[in-house]
Amino acid sequence: MFWPMLAIALGFLGIAVLGVLGIKVFLEVQRLGRQVAHTAERINRAAEDLEKAAGDLARTGDALR
Repeated sequence: MFWPMLAIALGFLGIAVLGVLGIKVFLEVQRLGRQVAHTAERINRAAEDLEKAAGDLARTGDALR
């Protein structure tokens, strides 16, 4: 009777460990998603600034001609 009980206990422990690891992975994926969104926002802002600067430079070039 000892071995079947030990097998059940180890099986439950294994499932519990997998559950904890699954929760950790889920939290890290959420954190990564937030970082990706923040980085995309920064890239979009930089692209807008670059576009604005290019427009200003083009107008300055037209004024010099």
